[in-house]
Amino acid sequence: MLPSNKALILKRSPIFASLNDDELSELANLATGRNIMSSEFIFWEGDTADWFYVVAEGKVKALKHSSSGKEFIIAFFGPGEMVGEVAVFGNKPYPASAQAVVETKVLAIKRKEFLSFLANRPQVALRIINVLGERLRDAQNRLRDFAGERVEQRLAGILLMLSAKLGLFPLQGVLLRF
Repeated sequence: MLPSNKALILKRSPIFASLNDDELSELANLATGRNIMSSEFIFWEGDTADWFYVVAEGKVKALKHSSSGKEFIIAFFGPGEMVGEVAVFGNKPYPASAQAVVETKVLAIKRKEFLSFLANRPQVALRIINVLGERLRDAQNRLRDFAGERVEQRLAGILLMLSAKLGLFPLQGVLLRF
């Protein structure tokens, strides 16, 4: 993948969209393109977090496995979204696994190189903090919904969230009554 193509992919990410051309070029030079087959894992829960990823094409799901082997999907990520950055910033193992839902292309950026890049760009670091804060808010809202809502309301909320995120369900304008 050419550096100019990598820069265009990074530019689509809300976090990197405001970088100037020189900064995008510098970041693109740090990125390595990877093709991920459908159902292939990008990383596993507990792996050392040496890389984070930006989805270029396709779809990635973050998931956890229970001790009985049951899979719990935490989130879906599409083009322009980062995957694995939480562990990279915390210098901890990945808290969940990431798996391609369809054939997917990602840009992989090494932890140490990215942290060096961020050292002189606090505005990018602040944007990442905002994204992580939004994810935390979403997780807290989901926990609240699981604890306090009726099953029908939880199901409707999940369907609406999936519709907005993945475009799988034509639910716009549908009145859901339970």
